[in-house]
Amino acid sequence: MDRNVTVPSKKQGVSEAPMLRVTNLKRYFDVSASFLVRVLEHQPRQILKAVDGVSFEIRKGETFSLVGESGCGKSTVAKLVVGLYPPTAGVIEFEGMNIGGVTRRKMAPLRSRLQMIFQDPYASLNPRWRSRDIISEPIRAFGLAEGSKAVEERVGELLRHVRLTSADGEKYPHEFSGGQRQRISIARALASQPEFLVCDEPTSALDVSVQAQILNLMKDLQRQFKLTYLFISHDLAVVYHISDRVGIMYLGRLVEIAPVKTLFQNPRHPYTRMLLESIPDLEMTGKQRIPIGGEVPNPINPPSGCGFHPRCPLAGEGCRTETPPLQSLGEEVFVACHEIRHERDIRSP
Repeated sequence: MDRNVTVPSKKQGVSEAPMLRVTNLKRYFDVSASFLVRVLEHQPRQILKAVDGVSFEIRKGETFSLVGESGCGKSTVAKLVVGLYPPTAGVIEFEGMNIGGVTRRKMAPLRSRLQMIFQDPYASLNPRWRSRDIISEPIRAFGLAEGSKAVEERVGELLRHVRLTSADGEKYPHEFSGGQRQRISIARALASQPEFLVCDEPTSALDVSVQAQILNLMKDLQRQFKLTYLFISHDLAVVYHISDRVGIMYLGRLVEIAPVKTLFQNPRHPYTRMLLESIPDLEMTGKQRIPIGGEVPNPINPPSGCGFHPRCPLAGEGCRTETPPLQSLGEEVFVACHEIRHERDIRSP
Protein backbone atom coordinates (compact mmCIF):
# COMPACT_ATOMS: atom_id res chain seq x y z
CA MET A 1 0.00 0.00 0.00
CA ASP A 2 1.33 3.41 -0.93
CA ARG A 3 2.46 5.19 2.25
CA ASN A 4 1.45 8.52 0.69
CA VAL A 5 -2.18 7.57 0.13
CA THR A 6 -4.50 9.82 2.15
CA VAL A 7 -7.40 7.85 3.58
CA PRO A 8 -10.43 9.95 4.52
CA SER A 9 -11.93 9.44 7.96
CA LYS A 10 -15.66 8.82 8.23
CA LYS A 11 -16.15 7.58 11.77
CA GLN A 12 -16.83 10.20 14.42
CA GLY A 13 -13.86 10.50 16.77
CA VAL A 14 -11.42 8.93 14.30
CA SER A 15 -8.34 10.95 13.40
CA GLU A 16 -7.17 11.08 9.78
CA ALA A 17 -3.51 10.79 10.82
CA PRO A 18 -2.44 7.15 11.26
CA MET A 19 -1.70 6.09 14.82
CA LEU A 20 -0.02 2.90 13.59
CA ARG A 21 1.64 2.48 10.22
CA VAL A 22 3.05 -0.86 9.09
CA THR A 23 5.17 -0.85 5.94
CA ASN A 24 6.41 -3.94 4.07
CA LEU A 25 6.47 -5.95 7.30
CA LYS A 26 8.10 -9.38 7.13
CA ARG A 27 8.70 -12.11 9.66
CA TYR A 28 10.51 -15.30 8.64
CA PHE A 29 11.16 -18.30 10.89
CA ASP A 30 14.00 -20.74 10.34
CA VAL A 31 12.38 -24.18 10.68
CA SER A 32 15.33 -26.13 9.28
CA ALA A 33 16.54 -29.39 10.72
CA SER A 34 19.78 -29.34 12.69
CA PHE A 35 23.01 -28.60 10.83
CA LEU A 36 24.19 -32.21 11.12
CA VAL A 37 20.93 -33.61 9.72
CA ARG A 38 21.03 -31.17 6.80
CA VAL A 39 24.59 -32.15 5.98
CA LEU A 40 23.99 -35.90 6.21
CA GLU A 41 20.71 -35.84 4.29
CA HIS A 42 21.66 -33.01 1.92
CA GLN A 43 18.68 -30.93 2.98
CA PRO A 44 18.46 -27.21 2.21
CA ARG A 45 17.64 -24.64 4.88
CA GLN A 46 13.85 -24.20 5.29
CA ILE A 47 12.39 -20.76 5.92
CA LEU A 48 8.76 -20.22 6.94
CA LYS A 49 7.46 -16.90 5.61
CA ALA A 50 4.78 -16.21 8.22
CA VAL A 51 4.41 -12.54 7.24
CA ASP A 52 5.70 -11.53 3.83
CA GLY A 53 5.38 -7.85 2.99
CA VAL A 54 2.31 -6.54 4.86
CA SER A 55 1.43 -2.83 4.80
CA PHE A 56 -1.52 -1.04 6.41
CA GLU A 57 -2.44 1.98 8.51
CA ILE A 58 -4.71 2.35 11.56
CA ARG A 59 -6.13 5.73 12.47
CA LYS A 60 -6.70 6.81 16.05
CA GLY A 61 -10.10 5.76 17.36
CA GLU A 62 -10.92 3.11 14.77
CA THR A 63 -11.00 -0.70 14.75
CA PHE A 64 -8.96 -2.34 12.01
CA SER A 65 -9.43 -6.11 11.72
CA LEU A 66 -7.22 -8.74 10.13
CA VAL A 67 -9.07 -11.80 8.84
CA GLY A 68 -7.98 -15.04 7.23
CA GLU A 69 -7.75 -18.78 7.51
CA SER A 70 -5.62 -20.38 10.21
CA GLY A 71 -1.93 -20.04 9.42
CA CYS A 72 -2.26 -16.91 7.27
CA GLY A 73 -0.01 -14.88 9.61
CA LYS A 74 -2.53 -12.55 11.27
CA SER A 75 -1.57 -13.48 14.84
CA THR A 76 2.11 -13.10 13.93
CA VAL A 77 1.35 -9.54 12.81
CA ALA A 78 -0.25 -8.89 16.22
CA LYS A 79 2.82 -10.16 18.06
CA LEU A 80 5.12 -8.11 15.84
CA VAL A 81 3.17 -4.93 16.59
CA VAL A 82 3.45 -5.35 20.38
CA GLY A 83 7.10 -6.40 20.20
CA LEU A 84 6.82 -10.08 21.10
CA TYR A 85 8.64 -10.85 17.84
CA PRO A 86 11.24 -8.67 16.14
CA PRO A 87 10.53 -8.15 12.42
CA THR A 88 12.77 -9.72 9.82
CA ALA A 89 12.27 -6.62 7.66
CA GLY A 90 9.92 -3.69 7.37
CA VAL A 91 8.84 -0.78 9.56
CA ILE A 92 6.30 -0.52 12.40
CA GLU A 93 5.60 3.12 13.28
CA PHE A 94 3.59 4.10 16.34
CA GLU A 95 2.77 7.80 16.11
CA GLY A 96 5.81 8.29 13.89
CA MET A 97 8.27 6.32 16.06
CA ASN A 98 9.73 3.13 14.62
CA ILE A 99 9.09 0.43 17.25
CA GLY A 100 9.96 -2.61 15.17
CA GLY A 101 12.75 -4.56 16.85
CA VAL A 102 13.76 -1.77 19.24
CA THR A 103 15.34 -2.55 22.60
CA ARG A 104 13.29 -2.95 25.77
CA ARG A 105 14.68 0.34 27.09
CA LYS A 106 13.58 2.31 24.01
CA MET A 107 10.20 0.59 24.00
CA ALA A 108 9.56 1.25 27.71
CA PRO A 109 8.05 4.76 27.29
CA LEU A 110 5.43 3.36 24.91
CA ARG A 111 4.75 0.09 26.69
CA SER A 112 1.92 1.45 28.83
CA ARG A 113 0.19 2.93 25.77
CA LEU A 114 0.29 -0.30 23.75
CA GLN A 115 -1.28 -3.40 25.28
CA MET A 116 -2.55 -6.80 24.12
CA ILE A 117 -5.56 -9.01 24.86
CA PHE A 118 -4.75 -12.67 24.22
CA GLN A 119 -6.87 -15.42 22.74
CA ASP A 120 -7.00 -17.81 25.69
CA PRO A 121 -8.21 -15.96 28.81
CA TYR A 122 -7.07 -18.76 31.12
CA ALA A 123 -3.58 -19.38 29.74
CA SER A 124 -2.84 -15.64 29.79
CA LEU A 125 -3.65 -15.27 33.50
CA ASN A 126 -1.40 -16.41 36.34
CA PRO A 127 -3.40 -19.20 38.08
CA ARG A 128 -1.59 -18.56 41.39
CA TRP A 129 -2.55 -14.90 41.61
CA ARG A 130 -5.83 -13.40 42.69
CA SER A 131 -7.48 -11.28 40.03
CA ARG A 132 -6.75 -8.07 41.98
CA ASP A 133 -3.02 -8.87 41.85
CA ILE A 134 -3.20 -9.63 38.14
CA ILE A 135 -4.91 -6.31 37.40
CA SER A 136 -2.73 -4.28 39.77
CA GLU A 137 0.58 -5.51 38.31
CA PRO A 138 0.64 -2.94 35.44
CA ILE A 139 -0.45 -0.19 37.83
CA ARG A 140 2.51 -0.89 40.12
CA ALA A 141 4.95 -1.51 37.25
CA PHE A 142 4.23 1.84 35.60
CA GLY A 143 3.79 3.75 38.87
CA LEU A 144 0.25 4.86 38.03
CA ALA A 145 -0.95 4.97 41.64
CA GLU A 146 0.76 5.60 44.97
CA GLY A 147 -0.03 3.56 48.02
CA SER A 148 -1.94 0.32 48.49
CA LYS A 149 -5.27 2.08 49.00
CA ALA A 150 -5.00 4.00 45.72
CA VAL A 151 -4.06 0.81 43.86
CA GLU A 152 -6.98 -1.05 45.44
CA GLU A 153 -9.41 1.70 44.45
CA ARG A 154 -8.08 1.67 40.88
CA VAL A 155 -8.47 -2.12 40.66
CA GLY A 156 -12.07 -1.87 41.89
CA GLU A 157 -12.75 0.83 39.32
CA LEU A 158 -11.35 -1.33 36.50
CA LEU A 159 -13.41 -4.32 37.60
CA ARG A 160 -16.55 -2.20 37.46
CA HIS A 161 -15.58 -0.95 33.99
CA VAL A 162 -15.62 -4.56 32.72
CA ARG A 163 -18.91 -5.20 34.57
CA LEU A 164 -17.57 -7.22 37.47
CA THR A 165 -17.59 -6.27 41.16
CA SER A 166 -14.82 -5.24 43.53
CA ALA A 167 -15.38 -8.48 45.46
CA ASP A 168 -14.33 -10.44 42.34
CA GLY A 169 -10.80 -9.17 42.92
CA GLU A 170 -10.38 -11.77 45.69
CA LYS A 171 -11.03 -14.70 43.35
CA TYR A 172 -8.54 -16.79 41.40
CA PRO A 173 -8.85 -17.25 37.60
CA HIS A 174 -10.22 -20.81 37.91
CA GLU A 175 -13.19 -19.46 39.88
CA PHE A 176 -14.45 -17.49 36.88
CA SER A 177 -16.24 -18.56 33.71
CA GLY A 178 -14.53 -18.12 30.33
CA GLY A 179 -16.27 -14.82 29.66
CA GLN A 180 -15.44 -13.49 33.12
CA ARG A 181 -11.79 -14.48 32.68
CA GLN A 182 -11.68 -12.51 29.45
CA ARG A 183 -13.12 -9.52 31.32
CA ILE A 184 -10.22 -9.85 33.77
CA SER A 185 -7.81 -9.87 30.82
CA ILE A 186 -9.43 -6.71 29.45
CA ALA A 187 -9.23 -5.03 32.86
CA ARG A 188 -5.54 -5.90 33.07
CA ALA A 189 -4.96 -4.44 29.61
CA LEU A 190 -6.77 -1.23 30.61
CA ALA A 191 -4.81 -0.93 33.87
CA SER A 192 -1.88 0.86 32.22
CA GLN A 193 -4.24 3.42 30.62
CA PRO A 194 -3.41 2.39 27.04
CA GLU A 195 -4.46 4.11 23.84
CA PHE A 196 -3.93 1.17 21.49
CA LEU A 197 -5.05 -2.42 22.07
CA VAL A 198 -4.04 -5.44 20.00
CA CYS A 199 -6.82 -8.02 20.34
CA ASP A 200 -5.69 -11.49 19.21
CA GLU A 201 -8.96 -13.42 18.70
CA PRO A 202 -10.29 -12.39 22.14
CA THR A 203 -13.67 -14.10 21.64
CA SER A 204 -12.76 -17.28 19.74
CA ALA A 205 -12.60 -19.42 22.92
CA LEU A 206 -16.02 -18.24 24.14
CA ASP A 207 -19.61 -19.31 23.57
CA VAL A 208 -21.58 -17.32 20.99
CA SER A 209 -23.77 -15.57 23.57
CA VAL A 210 -20.72 -14.64 25.65
CA GLN A 211 -18.92 -13.43 22.50
CA ALA A 212 -21.65 -10.84 21.96
CA GLN A 213 -21.31 -9.60 25.54
CA ILE A 214 -17.54 -9.21 25.27
CA LEU A 215 -17.78 -7.47 21.87
CA ASN A 216 -20.37 -5.01 23.15
CA LEU A 217 -18.18 -4.38 26.20
CA MET A 218 -15.17 -3.70 23.98
CA LYS A 219 -17.16 -1.26 21.85
CA ASP A 220 -18.40 0.56 24.95
CA LEU A 221 -14.86 0.77 26.35
CA GLN A 222 -13.58 2.06 23.02
CA ARG A 223 -16.05 4.93 23.09
CA GLN A 224 -15.46 5.63 26.78
CA PHE A 225 -11.65 5.64 26.70
CA LYS A 226 -11.13 6.61 23.02
CA LEU A 227 -9.26 3.40 22.28
CA THR A 228 -7.84 2.17 18.99
CA TYR A 229 -8.04 -1.54 18.16
CA LEU A 230 -6.10 -3.92 15.95
CA PHE A 231 -8.52 -6.84 16.01
CA ILE A 232 -7.47 -10.32 14.89
CA SER A 233 -10.19 -12.86 14.04
CA HIS A 234 -11.26 -15.64 11.70
CA ASP A 235 -14.96 -15.14 12.48
CA LEU A 236 -16.58 -12.93 9.83
CA ALA A 237 -19.67 -12.26 11.94
CA VAL A 238 -17.50 -10.91 14.76
CA VAL A 239 -15.49 -8.80 12.32
CA TYR A 240 -18.64 -7.27 10.81
CA HIS A 241 -19.93 -6.36 14.26
CA ILE A 242 -16.85 -4.58 15.60
CA SER A 243 -14.77 -3.32 12.66
CA ASP A 244 -14.45 -0.04 10.79
CA ARG A 245 -12.04 -1.40 8.19
CA VAL A 246 -10.94 -4.94 7.38
CA GLY A 247 -7.77 -6.44 5.92
CA ILE A 248 -7.98 -9.92 4.36
CA MET A 249 -4.80 -11.98 4.71
CA TYR A 250 -3.75 -15.02 2.72
CA LEU A 251 -0.46 -16.86 3.06
CA GLY A 252 1.34 -14.02 4.82
CA ARG A 253 0.10 -11.24 2.56
CA LEU A 254 -2.78 -8.78 2.48
CA VAL A 255 -5.02 -9.36 -0.53
CA GLU A 256 -7.72 -6.77 0.21
CA ILE A 257 -8.37 -3.81 2.54
CA ALA A 258 -11.74 -2.07 2.62
CA PRO A 259 -14.31 -0.47 4.93
CA VAL A 260 -16.33 -3.23 6.56
CA LYS A 261 -19.65 -2.50 4.81
CA THR A 262 -17.95 -2.13 1.44
CA LEU A 263 -16.12 -5.40 1.91
CA PHE A 264 -19.24 -7.38 2.82
CA GLN A 265 -21.44 -5.80 0.15
CA ASN A 266 -18.93 -5.72 -2.70
CA PRO A 267 -15.89 -8.00 -2.17
CA ARG A 268 -13.35 -7.47 -4.92
CA HIS A 269 -10.70 -10.16 -4.45
CA PRO A 270 -11.67 -13.75 -5.37
CA TYR A 271 -10.48 -15.02 -1.98
CA THR A 272 -12.57 -12.44 -0.10
CA ARG A 273 -15.62 -13.39 -2.16
CA MET A 274 -15.06 -17.07 -1.42
CA LEU A 275 -14.71 -16.38 2.31
CA LEU A 276 -18.00 -14.50 2.36
CA GLU A 277 -19.74 -17.21 0.36
CA SER A 278 -18.74 -19.72 3.02
CA ILE A 279 -21.12 -17.98 5.47
CA PRO A 280 -24.35 -20.05 5.79
CA ASP A 281 -27.26 -18.58 3.81
CA LEU A 282 -29.75 -18.36 6.69
CA GLU A 283 -32.27 -16.46 4.57
CA MET A 284 -32.23 -19.25 1.95
CA THR A 285 -32.07 -16.84 -0.97
CA GLY A 286 -31.06 -19.61 -3.38
CA LYS A 287 -28.10 -17.59 -4.58
CA GLN A 288 -25.44 -19.70 -6.28
CA ARG A 289 -22.36 -20.03 -4.09
CA ILE A 290 -18.80 -21.08 -4.89
CA PRO A 291 -17.21 -22.90 -1.93
CA ILE A 292 -13.51 -22.52 -1.19
CA GLY A 293 -11.71 -25.45 -2.77
CA GLY A 294 -8.30 -26.92 -2.14
CA GLU A 295 -5.95 -26.47 0.77
CA VAL A 296 -3.78 -23.56 1.89
CA PRO A 297 -0.32 -24.08 0.31
CA ASN A 298 2.67 -24.88 2.47
CA PRO A 299 4.11 -21.51 3.61
CA ILE A 300 7.58 -23.08 3.67
CA ASN A 301 7.29 -23.69 -0.07
CA PRO A 302 4.67 -21.20 -1.29
CA PRO A 303 3.55 -21.11 -4.93
CA SER A 304 5.13 -18.60 -7.26
CA GLY A 305 3.29 -15.46 -8.29
CA CYS A 306 -0.02 -14.91 -6.53
CA GLY A 307 -0.24 -17.26 -3.54
CA PHE A 308 -3.95 -17.83 -4.17
CA HIS A 309 -3.66 -18.88 -7.81
CA PRO A 310 -3.74 -22.68 -7.15
CA ARG A 311 -7.25 -22.27 -5.65
CA CYS A 312 -8.50 -19.37 -7.79
CA PRO A 313 -10.96 -20.19 -10.62
CA LEU A 314 -9.91 -17.00 -12.44
CA ALA A 315 -6.13 -17.47 -12.35
CA GLY A 316 -4.31 -16.61 -15.56
CA GLU A 317 -0.74 -17.09 -16.67
CA GLY A 318 0.37 -13.83 -15.06
CA CYS A 319 -1.03 -14.97 -11.70
CA ARG A 320 1.35 -17.94 -11.74
CA THR A 321 4.48 -15.89 -12.37
CA GLU A 322 4.04 -12.40 -10.91
CA THR A 323 3.06 -11.37 -7.36
CA PRO A 324 0.29 -8.75 -7.58
CA PRO A 325 0.89 -5.51 -5.63
CA LEU A 326 -1.69 -4.06 -3.25
CA GLN A 327 -3.17 -1.18 -5.25
CA SER A 328 -5.78 1.47 -4.52
CA LEU A 329 -9.18 1.30 -6.21
CA GLY A 330 -10.43 4.45 -4.49
CA GLU A 331 -12.88 4.87 -1.60
CA GLU A 332 -10.42 3.28 0.87
CA VAL A 333 -10.36 0.00 -1.10
CA PHE A 334 -7.04 -1.74 -1.79
CA VAL A 335 -6.77 -5.03 -3.68
CA ALA A 336 -3.87 -7.27 -4.71
CA CYS A 337 -5.16 -9.03 -7.83
CA HIS A 338 -4.01 -9.15 -11.45
CA GLU A 339 -7.63 -9.38 -12.59
CA ILE A 340 -8.31 -5.97 -11.03
CA ARG A 341 -5.24 -4.48 -12.63
CA HIS A 342 -6.30 -5.80 -16.01
CA GLU A 343 -9.77 -4.33 -15.42
CA ARG A 344 -11.56 -7.67 -15.68
CA ASP A 345 -14.76 -8.36 -13.80
CA ILE A 346 -13.80 -10.92 -11.13
CA ARG A 347 -17.31 -11.06 -9.72
CA SER A 348 -18.70 -13.22 -12.52
CA PRO A 349 -16.34 -16.09 -13.41
